[in-house]
Amino acid sequence: MGKDVIIACDFASREQTLAFLDRFEGEGRKPFVKIGMELFYAEGPSIVRELRRREHPVFLDLKLHDIPNTVKKAMAVLRDLDVNITNLHAAGTVPMMEAALEGLTRPDGTRPLLIAVTQLTSTDQGAMERDLWIEKPLDQVVLHYAENARKAGLDGVVCSPLEAEKVHAACGAGFLTVTPGVRFADAAADDQKRVMTPAEARRVGSDYIVVGRPITAAADPVAAWRRCVAEFVG
Repeated sequence: MGKDVIIACDFASREQTLAFLDRFEGEGRKPFVKIGMELFYAEGPSIVRELRRREHPVFLDLKLHDIPNTVKKAMAVLRDLDVNITNLHAAGTVPMMEAALEGLTRPDGTRPLLIAVTQLTSTDQGAMERDLWIEKPLDQVVLHYAENARKAGLDGVVCSPLEAEKVHAACGAGFLTVTPGVRFADAAADDQKRVMTPAEARRVGSDYIVVGRPITAAADPVAAWRRCVAEFVG
């Protein structure tokens, strides 16, 4: 897989999701989609299987965070859904990430890509200090979490595009950066605090960008997706 735009399908039902994705028929390729907690909790594994049957690449965004043994067992369940990428919280520690990787790996040695969430793009320095009692600079925290993920054997991290370049410098060009917090220059930031445009995310080296409302809430979602792909992938 190369650089791509991942559409965040944050819908409440299978019907809404499939009706939205049906609009992309005839585009020449199936958009890469993210299934988050809202849709997965509403529809369960069946929606993942349906989208994979329709040949959409899938990022399963459940952000697991628990004791190592629990995460290992949960990943052993998720590994058979044939998703392309899944994730967990880097804050769960290196042993948790190592256990997750073990659980996600199939008996034949294959597995989906596994990435770790560093700090949510809705979190800024003030919130991190006030609510989490983490007083280190935010970019240093992101880099530390990324280095822990690399140490645990993961494939990359979820981070703001503002940190993508630094993560690659610290962890290597092949260490993936999957970056939400992407908005068009003429769009509102909504509840995101650390944002860039698709073109800026491309310039700083993001490998994948995750885009929700700028596409899903657009008057013409297909045109918005095409614009995003053109600006990010070229």
